[in-house]
Amino acid sequence: MVYSKEVEEMCPVAQGVHHGCAPIPEEAKWVKVKDVKDISGYTHGVGWCAPQQGACKLSLNVKDGIIQEALVETLGCSGMTHSAAMAAEILPGLTVMEALNTDLVCDAINTAMRELFLQIVYGRSQSAFSEDGLAIGAGLEDLGKGMRTMTGTTYGTLKKGPRYLELTEGYITALALDEEDQIIGYKYVNFGRMMDFIKAGEEPKAALEKASGQYGRVADAVKLIDPRTDKEIK
Repeated sequence: MVYSKEVEEMCPVAQGVHHGCAPIPEEAKWVKVKDVKDISGYTHGVGWCAPQQGACKLSLNVKDGIIQEALVETLGCSGMTHSAAMAAEILPGLTVMEALNTDLVCDAINTAMRELFLQIVYGRSQSAFSEDGLAIGAGLEDLGKGMRTMTGTTYGTLKKGPRYLELTEGYITALALDEEDQIIGYKYVNFGRMMDFIKAGEEPKAALEKASGQYGRVADAVKLIDPRTDKEIK
């Protein structure tokens, strides 16, 4: 250790009261985190790339400092959505410190890791007050049935109004409009459920029908339109 001349010439003064770091909540325990192995928790981070063309939601399940589970959900450019697969391969088995310094290709994933790290080391994890934390597999439970990210895609212009394209339930196949051409409901198909039906042996047409549904006052609609083509559906 190298000290400057000024420091070397100082007289020693004893430190006063020092209680160490404040404890943070981790999996229903209060922990004084002094080392990376002291970190446990399940939480999320959201990041964006430099030109803000895409975003990433990163969910990690950390046990004793080691990443046991990684869920990577991305939206945006093809480079980012491809690099998500690399992140899912790279992250499990690393410490949270190693993950901060791993080349994850995409700025959005790196930023998500940074935001997640800040939450977890300050005791803001989703499992902060859950005894023993969340089981490995919590990430898949976030996806729900069909193992597919829930997305929302809508579009609108002042001249022509809104278009619902995809919502939590799935891909929007029809918008229900009233006599004033306002949206009062929609029809959708859940692609995750449809693929499950097909894998179970259903014919594609039957699987499509079983995975389809509607929301709102569809029965009261004056007309139904395809939100992508604007063609009226009879």
